[in-house]
Amino acid sequence: MKILISADMEGATGVTWPADVLPGTPQWERCRALFTSDVNAAVLGFYDGGADEVLINEAHWSMRNLLLERLDSRAQMLTGRHKSLSMVEGVQHGDVDAIAFVGYHTAAGTEGVLAHTYLANSITGVWLNGTRASEGLLNAHVVAEYGVPVVLVTGDDLTCVDADGYAPGARKVAVKDHVSRYAAVCRTPERTAADIRSAAKEATALAHRHEPVDGGPFTVELEFDAAHLADASTVVPGVAPSGERRVSYTSPTMYEAIRTFKAVTTIASSAVEEQYG
Repeated sequence: MKILISADMEGATGVTWPADVLPGTPQWERCRALFTSDVNAAVLGFYDGGADEVLINEAHWSMRNLLLERLDSRAQMLTGRHKSLSMVEGVQHGDVDAIAFVGYHTAAGTEGVLAHTYLANSITGVWLNGTRASEGLLNAHVVAEYGVPVVLVTGDDLTCVDADGYAPGARKVAVKDHVSRYAAVCRTPERTAADIRSAAKEATALAHRHEPVDGGPFTVELEFDAAHLADASTVVPGVAPSGERRVSYTSPTMYEAIRTFKAVTTIASSAVEEQYG
C-alpha cells in the first residue's frame, strides 16, 4: 500500500497569519516545525495502519518548507517546484493507493484561516463547473482521474466542512477553529499530532484504488481583484473573458484543466505590481 501526502502549510497547527507561511520570516522558521509535526503524524498513522510506503509531496509556496530531518525515516519527500501536477505530483504513476491532504485550507472568497486558491491574494474566486472551488476540490478531481481516493484531510474546522463536499468518506482532523482569516483557536501540537496520527491509521482502511473517473469536460472560471489581471491571463490559449474581472476556459480532462490553471495563475501573478496589485 502506497500513500501520497499532499502537504500544504496554511492549514497546519498554529498557523494563522501571512508571516507564518512566508519563507524567510522568523515566524515561518518557527511554523516549519509545527507543519512538519502534522505531516509526520500522518506518516506515522499510515504506517500504523499498514502502509508499506509513504511519499510526501511538498505543496506550499516554494515547496521547500518541511524539515526532512524530523520525518519518520521510512517516508520519502518530494520537495521543490516545477512539477507536472504541482500539489498532487506523484499521483500519475499508477502506484498510489490513496492520498491525504494535510495542512489544507478553504477557498478564495470564503471564510477560513488564510483562505485562498493558489494565489495568496489577487484571485477572489474560482469555480469548477459552477461550484466554488478550493484547492482541495480541484486536486480531488485531478486524483480521481487516476483512480486515487482522498482518505484524509487536515486543516481548520471550515476546511473539514469543505472536504465533506469533495471527499465525504475521508477522515477529517481540525487542528484549529476559524475566528477570522487571520485568527483561530489553536490546539497544541501534542494534541493535533495525536489526532492526525489516529485519523491516518483509520484512513488506511479506505486506501483502495477505484476506476478512473472521467468527469469532463471541466469549465473553470476565475475572478480577480483587478481587471488587468484578468486581461493578462487571456494570453493563455483557450482562456477568454467571462465577466467583469473574470475569465474562463473549458478542458476535456482535469489534468488539462489544472495545468491551464497553473498557467493562468503564473501569468496573473507576474502582472501584479507592488502595493497596487
